[in-house]
Amino acid sequence: MAKQIQIFDTTLRDGEQVPGCKLNTKQKLEIAERLEELGVDVIEAGFPISSPGDFKSVEAIAKKIKNSTVCALSRAVEADIKRAAEALNFAARPRIHTGIGTSDMHIKYKFNSTRDQILERAVSAVKFAKSFVEDVEFYAEDAGRTDNAFLAKVCSAVVKAGATVLNIPDTTGYCLPEEYGAKIAYLKEHVIGVDQVAISTHCHNDLGLATANSIAGVNNGATQIECTMNGIGERAGNCALEEVVMILKHRMGNQFTCDVNTKLLTSTSQMVANKMSMLVQANKAIVGENAFAHSSGIHQDGVIKNRANYEIIDPLDVGLDKSSIVLTARSGRAAIAYTAKEMGFNLYKDQLDIVYDRFIRLADQQKNVGSGELQNLLDQLFPSQVA
Repeated sequence: MAKQIQIFDTTLRDGEQVPGCKLNTKQKLEIAERLEELGVDVIEAGFPISSPGDFKSVEAIAKKIKNSTVCALSRAVEADIKRAAEALNFAARPRIHTGIGTSDMHIKYKFNSTRDQILERAVSAVKFAKSFVEDVEFYAEDAGRTDNAFLAKVCSAVVKAGATVLNIPDTTGYCLPEEYGAKIAYLKEHVIGVDQVAISTHCHNDLGLATANSIAGVNNGATQIECTMNGIGERAGNCALEEVVMILKHRMGNQFTCDVNTKLLTSTSQMVANKMSMLVQANKAIVGENAFAHSSGIHQDGVIKNRANYEIIDPLDVGLDKSSIVLTARSGRAAIAYTAKEMGFNLYKDQLDIVYDRFIRLADQQKNVGSGELQNLLDQLFPSQVA
């Protein structure tokens, strides 16, 4: 039986930390409702103590969302934790997400502290959060650069204190997949009580490895992936929800499963991009404008003959009607004939030769040739035959 992987979406918290992506409460609530419809297991709604507006947003989401767990972030500070609990007061499934940096870098240069003091603060934070909610997730910030033995010691202590989820963030996007996977495997073997809790990945994309690291984590025992729509997030971003979901479903379906409705991925991506004014790059995997677009004549011919020649995912699976054939100077006769047929005009070979000669001269002068321009060309060449 395939192992269930929980999808933890932090678009509204980690994703909103991108400069220029600030959302108001109404926008946050609309995205949260779509994320619940999408089928994510956990929605990290915000960081309540950070501002009155964020508190209001988390509270509104907690009141509205019924199926997904609603999570609020806090530092290992009692005031943070209490404020998070207050914001989650109306949640059907509340979770407090608290934690502290565990790497020697953070301990020395961020907290001016010691390992023993950090361990004490971690345990105290979890115990205090546990007094408000049953579901407490602990994050070991900068776990990617934390010594494994100390990380296991901290995780064992917070499990004993009542943590239900252990979040192992690669906060700086430092790890290689084999390193991150080995870290999760080490924790699975050395954390006391690990079988009582879930291990979560939270990977950043500074080296472009957030998705690869998340999958390596799952392959080594993690059962929750923290991610954002379109991979938005601080600096180079977070693990992209659409990428890990399609990897799980398309490449690893015999081992793992998740409850995300993939047919809503494209529309959800566009919704988030529009509300956050953060356009999706055209070549973005799964949801980019060019993800299912073909402009090379060789590729176009192959896709027209059989989509699977150049596409490993059916566009219908992510909410698109079909692939797109983009007419450029690299396009061949097959693409011209196909597009003309889609417009209702069946070209014979001699007609195709004539059209192609005119088309290629036009295409050499501009980036793309739109369907309207091809229609005009057909009208000029064969005025009595255009459907």
